Amino acid sequence: MEPLTATRLQIRKKNTLKDCVAVAGPLGVTHFLILSKTETNIYFKLMRLPGGPTLTFRINKYTLVRDVVSSLRRHRMHEQQFAHPPLLVLNSFGPHGMQVKLMATMFQNLFPSINVHKVNLNTIKRCLLINYNPDSQELDFRHYSIKVVPVGASRGMKKLLQEKFPNMSRLQDISELLATGAGLSESEAEPDGEHNITELPQAVAGRGNMRAQQSAVRLTEIGPRMTLQLIKIQEGVGEGNVLFHSFVHKTEEELQAILAAKEEKLQLKAQRQAQQAQNVQRKREKREAHRKKSLAGIKRARAEASGDSDAEDPGAPPETEGSGQREEEEDEAEYFRQAVGEEPDEDMFPKAAKRRWPAGALGKKQRGREQRPDRSVGQRRPKAKGRPQRGQGQPERRGAAWEHRRGRARPPKKAV
Repeated sequence: MEPLTATRLQIRKKNTLKDCVAVAGPLGVTHFLILSKTETNIYFKLMRLPGGPTLTFRINKYTLVRDVVSSLRRHRMHEQQFAHPPLLVLNSFGPHGMQVKLMATMFQNLFPSINVHKVNLNTIKRCLLINYNPDSQELDFRHYSIKVVPVGASRGMKKLLQEKFPNMSRLQDISELLATGAGLSESEAEPDGEHNITELPQAVAGRGNMRAQQSAVRLTEIGPRMTLQLIKIQEGVGEGNVLFHSFVHKTEEELQAILAAKEEKLQLKAQRQAQQAQNVQRKREKREAHRKKSLAGIKRARAEASGDSDAEDPGAPPETEGSGQREEEEDEAEYFRQAVGEEPDEDMFPKAAKRRWPAGALGKKQRGREQRPDRSVGQRRPKAKGRPQRGQGQPERRGAAWEHRRGRARPPKKAV
C-alpha cells in the first residue's frame, strides 16, 4: 500500500478503534486494513472512514512475501518500486450482486485514480491484481513487479543492452553474437508473445524502450498472496446494521423485527440521557441555592458580630494610636524615678508625660533633709560594716526575666 500509508500512526495495545478513528482525520487516513486471528480462522477487515461501510473477509489461504521471494529464481524488488502507488487491476467483477459491486468500489477507492491520457508510465512499477471467482465466491489477491523490455532483438543484443557482456573467447567476430546468440543459455531467453507485447505510447526508463517501438511487459510476483472470502458487510465503522452476510439469511419479517427492537433501544437510550440531564441540572440548581444560603448566613453572622452591618468601621481614633507606647514609656519613667530618685531627662522618654508634683509636696531629697538630724561640724556619719543590704545604699536590682514578666524593660543607660 505504500506510499499512501500513515507511517506515523503508531498503535499500542491499550489503544482502541475509537482512538484510531479520532486521529485518522488529522493524518488524512481514509481506510483501515485490520488483520485479526482467532482460534479457527484469520480475518481481514476493510473499513471506510469516517462513516463506513466495513467489509469482513476470511483469509482461506495466504503466503508471506519472504516465502514468495525465496521461491523465485530471480526476483525483482527494490525500494524505488514503492515510491508510487501500484496499478489496480480488477478481474471478473461483473453483475453478480450488490455485494460484489460494493467490493469493487472499496478496492478502487484504496488507490488514486489514473488518467490514461496524462499518466507517466515511469511511475507504474507495480501491479495489484484482484480476481473474483463467481463459483467459489473467493478473491485471489496477487502483487507483481512490472518490467518493460524491448522485443525484436536477438538474445546477444539484449545481453549487450543489459550491460552483461557474455564470454566471446570462442567467437571469431561480434557479428556471430548478434546474429545467432552463440554462447548464451536458453534460460536467459524470456518467452515473449502476443500476450505481453505492446507498442509504447511514450519512452519508458530502460535500454531500448523507445516511443512507438515494440516492447514486452513482464510481471514478477513479489507477494503477498491471499485467497479471501467475503463474510459480511456492515453499515458503520466496525458496528452497525448488517447489510450482507454469507451464512446468515433472514426474512423480511425478521429484519423488520430487528429494526423495531433497535429503534426501541435507541428511544430508551434517549430517555435515559434526557433523565440524566435533568438530574444534573437539578443538582446544579440545588448546589447553587445552598451556596447562596451559606453566603447569606455568613453575612448575617458578621453583621451581628459588628453590631451594625450598614455602618462603616471608622477605625481607631487618631488620638489613641500611640496610647500604648505612651503608657509603656510612662511606666518606664516611673520605674526610673523609683530606682534612681531623680527625674529622667526629657530626651529619654519623649512621649511620657512629665510628672507633676502636687503643690506643697516635698521631694525625696527635701524629705530626707528634714528628717536628717542636725550634726555638728566635727561629727561624721559612721560607716556601715559589711556589704550594704538591699535598699540601704543602692537601688534594688532585678533580673531581665522579672522585667519581662512585668511587661517593661530595663531603663537605658545614661550617656556620659
